[in-house]
Amino acid sequence: MDQITPKTTKNFKIVGTRPLRPDGVDKVTGKALYGADLYVPNMLYGSLLRINEAHALIESIDISVAEELPGVKSIITFKDFLRINSNNKNNEILENCIANKKVLYDGHAVAAVAAVDLKTAKKALKLIKIKYKKLPFVINIEDAMEIGAPVVSYGKKNENIPNGFSDNVVQHCSFGHGNLEEGFKSADKVIKRTFKTPSVHQGYIEPHACLASMSNDGKADLWCCTQGHFNVRSICSNIFNLDNSQLKVTASEIGGGFGGKTTVFIEPIALALSQKSGHPVKIVMSREEVFKASGPTVSSLVDVEIGMKKNGRITAAKAIIRYEGGAFPNETYALGAQSAFAAYDLNAVKTEAFNVLTNRPTQAAYRAPGAPQSIYAVESVIDELCQYFNHDPLYIRILNAANKGTKSSYGPTFDDIGLKATLEAAKDHPHYHAPLKENQGRGISCGFWFNFGGNTCVSLNINFDGTVGVVEGNPDIGGSRSSISQMAAEELGISLDKVKTVIADTNSLGHNDVTDGSRVTFSVGLATIKAAKAAKKELCKRAAKLWGIDEDAVIWKEGYAYPAGANAGNQEPLSLEDIAKVSSQTGGPIAGHYEVNAEGAGVSFGVHLVDIETDIETGHSRILRYTVFQDAGKAIHPSYVEGQMQGGSVQGIGWALNEEYIYNKDGRLQNPGFLDYRIPVASDLPMIDPVILEIPNPGHPYGVRGVGETSIVPPLAAINNAVSRATGIRFTELPLSPPRVLSAILSKQ
Repeated sequence: MDQITPKTTKNFKIVGTRPLRPDGVDKVTGKALYGADLYVPNMLYGSLLRINEAHALIESIDISVAEELPGVKSIITFKDFLRINSNNKNNEILENCIANKKVLYDGHAVAAVAAVDLKTAKKALKLIKIKYKKLPFVINIEDAMEIGAPVVSYGKKNENIPNGFSDNVVQHCSFGHGNLEEGFKSADKVIKRTFKTPSVHQGYIEPHACLASMSNDGKADLWCCTQGHFNVRSICSNIFNLDNSQLKVTASEIGGGFGGKTTVFIEPIALALSQKSGHPVKIVMSREEVFKASGPTVSSLVDVEIGMKKNGRITAAKAIIRYEGGAFPNETYALGAQSAFAAYDLNAVKTEAFNVLTNRPTQAAYRAPGAPQSIYAVESVIDELCQYFNHDPLYIRILNAANKGTKSSYGPTFDDIGLKATLEAAKDHPHYHAPLKENQGRGISCGFWFNFGGNTCVSLNINFDGTVGVVEGNPDIGGSRSSISQMAAEELGISLDKVKTVIADTNSLGHNDVTDGSRVTFSVGLATIKAAKAAKKELCKRAAKLWGIDEDAVIWKEGYAYPAGANAGNQEPLSLEDIAKVSSQTGGPIAGHYEVNAEGAGVSFGVHLVDIETDIETGHSRILRYTVFQDAGKAIHPSYVEGQMQGGSVQGIGWALNEEYIYNKDGRLQNPGFLDYRIPVASDLPMIDPVILEIPNPGHPYGVRGVGETSIVPPLAAINNAVSRATGIRFTELPLSPPRVLSAILSKQ
């Protein structure tokens, strides 16, 4: 694995090393507790009744027979929530969990049962009598946008929607600057294409699971596999009209999330069943339920128009993006619009995006939500322009690349960014110059993500024996326990084995935003460093007290307190452990705390190279070589960074070649399981070679940028470009499955 020498000059001792992962032993021995592993005495088992209709009006729900079944302890419908709180601000989230008046997609829940065992719960579900009336439905973006299309939900449409669209078009945004008309006029070639991407699932291994215990006085405990237990608390406490302090949420270990576990799907249901039954209730989704009723990413329909001069300079660029968001509005459309042209320094650019409701499960985030779809379209057209002019595709991207001082396509001016560095690294890499054979093609694509900061709270506690406990509030989904411990040890100047980082429940720490957007290593790391600095200041104060000198006359260096100079005395240095073990004599326990709404996350860029061989007789495309170049700012734990780069790439590869939600003419999902929903496996892939670049982020003390999102963005276009060059056919719809590619090959012959 290649690694570029970092540009940062800071001499780190622990940051940048590859210690053993702190969760490794528990996970490989089965000791780690995931959502479905939790158990408490007198626990009931919950199960949900789901309707296999795309759109239906609920006329009546009769639970009387089911209630009489021995072993059934509680049954709920949406009416139970109306009795709890009829005006909650999270009503759309709740309606996605359990249908109110209408079933809005195949697999939408209408009732839930808690019983002494799962067998009894499922038997009770069959005894619930539902009367409903089928309604017309829409599954595809094009159909949903047309005037006269069946309306998924009335009253969702924003006021800024242009005329000429149905009520399913609910949100709209636009970004850009410059004179598009003049830009396109000055171009020597303008290419306009329309691209389609399917809805795909995050494919996490662990299904959603939770265990809820709620008493009649309203106090509740909730354990769940989530990316943000503080967010779960906020949503659920609002639904149940509780103060936040009355609901304690604890995050279990998480078997993958990738954005799909940033909201709730079953947690309010488990709480309601528990409150009604007086028992703790556990719910675990089946794999089919996960596919049907948790959020996949959006499908898209994208028009892209780009003009270019003969010399390779882009003169104008425009994109109109329609995102299919499922049954309820979401914010992906805006993120996708902002991302589309972020990699380029453009004088004339405009991006519009629409959010379109359909009778599908409500969209959830999936690594860089919205960016893969829009950038896939943009990077595909740029590659086609490179072919038209016979330009080197990396040269063209370097020529037009955004840099420090570039006014981005979505408004802000970039600070230090690593795009050109990643492009130059790709240009100089042996992969780019390796020969290709017949029916082989090389694809290139840039990728981008904003990276987030957000609300963060950290407590750093120094124990009497000199060990350190870091308490943070973000579930670890990508190695944050290691990276946070490394930064704490680095700042304090102690060995890593003296530091342990744990994830607190919602009653043990101040609010922390969701683990998403590649925010945790940046924002929690920043807060941890600041908390460690506060602890060092207190350590110096305690040393001064022991020495009988002024605290300003003490400095902290590499884990020891020293007199600042000869005038401060000739004292022997005191280690952190020395000071900690007598802290009760100098003022009590020593700790550092820091709370922040972190800014300065710094944007992230990456470049992917892929070589593909396409079998012209079967349409099957085989990946021969794959290299990822990405700016990490500073790689705190390079192995985790490489894992993020590789994992995102593999997910993007699946999206490009195999994965898609398939619905029949009745609006029912046909492939809700890994047997028919084809994700890549190890035998499908070569080694994904990561190349880490380190262009320090000025917004972080150690230069950190988030790395988890960007890697899923380039594969869609990189693979599309590779297959297009291998076959001589320009493709505009994903996935590039063998039947689709073979059909195009046969049509060409």
